[in-house]
Amino acid sequence: MSENISKVLTDAKPVNVSRANEFVGRILRILAVLGALALLAVSAGFAFMLGVGHWLVKEDSLQKANAIAVLSGNFPARALEAASLYRRGYAGEIWLTHPGTQSETLAEMGIHYPSEADFNYRVLRRQGVPAKAIHVLDAPIINTQDELEAISSALQQRNCTSVIVVTNKAHTRRVHELWSKLESARGTAIVHGIANDDFQPSAWWTRTSDTHQVVHEVLGMINLWAGLPMQSAQHAREAVAQNELRPAPKLVPVAARESTSGSDD
Repeated sequence: MSENISKVLTDAKPVNVSRANEFVGRILRILAVLGALALLAVSAGFAFMLGVGHWLVKEDSLQKANAIAVLSGNFPARALEAASLYRRGYAGEIWLTHPGTQSETLAEMGIHYPSEADFNYRVLRRQGVPAKAIHVLDAPIINTQDELEAISSALQQRNCTSVIVVTNKAHTRRVHELWSKLESARGTAIVHGIANDDFQPSAWWTRTSDTHQVVHEVLGMINLWAGLPMQSAQHAREAVAQNELRPAPKLVPVAARESTSGSDD
């Protein structure tokens, strides 16, 4: 009987070794595939880091237009760039957008809360731009889509054909894509990044400000590709069609305002 048992164990040993080898082979093949996928992911991530900064920058060649539109943000760099373009004769008007930041509570109390448009106006005046050349688009805005809709409406109302849109370099591609998707039929947008923008497309991940811009713009592009599911609720699109240009506001320095409360506090 012992001989039979020994024979059975001897015959089974090669089978078990073969199955073990086959199992190890499968594990090695799976690890090889996972390693290749990991290497591909790392390579893709590295390529993304190197290329996305340059991809986000999409500027047009400067040419004369009917107006220069200053998108909100990066105060006062964009307003300074617009003033420079105006002095160089690229357009005879500058349009400012109107961020919807005015607090209703403060308005009811009679307290003026200056918006970015107010400060941009002051910058432009200090840079020698005449008041009659500065206009504020009344439609309140929250995001870039709102701004481009307001600018497009102004083009249509004034029978203009082109506008220079001043923004940050990293923002230029998204402005291009939004204009093409929403308003390209109404006129030509010449998208221009500020000349002294310190955005570093080749090393954007080395500085917090550049990283913030890239992340913000990539998320914005994803929203655009998805059909703009995330949109501003500031105003209906039909309301923008009623947008009108108004003269720039007459501003009084905050320090010169007198208290009307009658309190000595």
